[in-house]
Amino acid sequence: MRGFLPVFGMAALGVSLLAGCPDREISKVTPEQGRVEYKDIPVTVNRNVDLLFVIDDSPSMNDKQQNLADNFGDFITVLNTIQGGLPDVHIGVVTSDMGTKASQDPSPGQTLGGCSGTGKAGNLQISGAPVSGSFISDIKVSETMRNQNYTGALKDVFATMAKVGALGCGFEQHLAAMKAALNGNSQNAGFLRADAYLAIIFIQDEDDCSISHTTLLNGPVSSLGSQQSFRCTRFGVTCDQGGTTPDSMNTVGTKTMCHPSDSDLYLEKVQTYVDFVKGLKADPQKIIVAGIMGTVDPFQVELRTPPGQSTAPEPALAHSCTYQGGMGPEVADPPIRLKYFLDQFPNRSTFTTICQRNLSDGLTLIAQLLKTVLGDPCIEGNLAMPYDCSVSDVQNLGKPNQVENILPACNSDTAPSNTPCWRIATDALNCATAPGNHTLKIERGNTTPAPETHVIANCVTTTD
Repeated sequence: MRGFLPVFGMAALGVSLLAGCPDREISKVTPEQGRVEYKDIPVTVNRNVDLLFVIDDSPSMNDKQQNLADNFGDFITVLNTIQGGLPDVHIGVVTSDMGTKASQDPSPGQTLGGCSGTGKAGNLQISGAPVSGSFISDIKVSETMRNQNYTGALKDVFATMAKVGALGCGFEQHLAAMKAALNGNSQNAGFLRADAYLAIIFIQDEDDCSISHTTLLNGPVSSLGSQQSFRCTRFGVTCDQGGTTPDSMNTVGTKTMCHPSDSDLYLEKVQTYVDFVKGLKADPQKIIVAGIMGTVDPFQVELRTPPGQSTAPEPALAHSCTYQGGMGPEVADPPIRLKYFLDQFPNRSTFTTICQRNLSDGLTLIAQLLKTVLGDPCIEGNLAMPYDCSVSDVQNLGKPNQVENILPACNSDTAPSNTPCWRIATDALNCATAPGNHTLKIERGNTTPAPETHVIANCVTTTD
């Protein structure tokens, strides 16, 4: 719903993705100049990735869905550069349309505009794409063969799936739809694999409005305001400056230090969905979340007349960004609740704006994050000479019982006697896009690490 009911350059993005140091006490190096490139490489190779796209299908999304479809090929291009080629993927699409169903009410509320019943209920959508089943499955069988349940090019098939239409409910329940898709939904059987990485990608132009009780939609105008999406903001977001109560959120002006409301009187708490997603995997490091959405700033309440009405202007959330799309001006609103959700997955999340005619950079950044999480040993920066890295084997990564074993640099590139150790090698085939084709190699001799071990490395790179 649009207010009322119906570049970064990639070089900079790469720095933010790869150069950030981990939020834990792992051995560090201190560069005299330049920066540090951080690597997290699981010792046990896992090429299974389940990708769930949660796409807004409210009336303002046609142009943005086309933008996603047009640029998905860049996403696949990056995934193809992962060692071994494209991972073994399941790719599914759900929409934000949950009708008038509330998480804590047994039955949906009354029909409201384009919102009725349970909407699309978190069921995977293929939108007429040539797919056998409810999601894409593309699994490597051999170096020359893949088992695919679709016909045509992968990017073209997804392009069809991504265009889910713009007739869905204008009260977008992004997080509720995500949960409905992954919470034992029989219509989505087989999509979620126990051993796979799970990546959840939100494509939206308005914040989450996952309702806990249908009174948010059907409650009285006298106390809740007009039956417009501003109710989601007024009761789902709190701003420490300018909006500490629903009444102050209802006043015109700029508001700062905004975050999800702790009340679940009308909207479900965002933390509920964070806990649900983290509970899907024994290892939370196997969960990746991303968003292509509006910017979080500025956050302002303004007066607007509801579309198609002649009534006096009413409080509405001002758009935080705008751009000239193929169909005319396009806008997006600040996604406070969704951004909070993403932030609860440190080192496993990324966020870019949807207010751009070309979503290539945002999709590429998500793919780069996936590549990094799966374990990319290629060094993307220009290594400082002599090589200056700190490398460790880490067990129980990110958990209270984490154990680190520092690895020395190998004393020989051909027959090191101090294994396990690390060295920098050249791999022109698998690291073709990396400067110098450099890769981090771990020589283990006769030693075998524990199955869930991660290699954590920090290497100094130059600013050149």
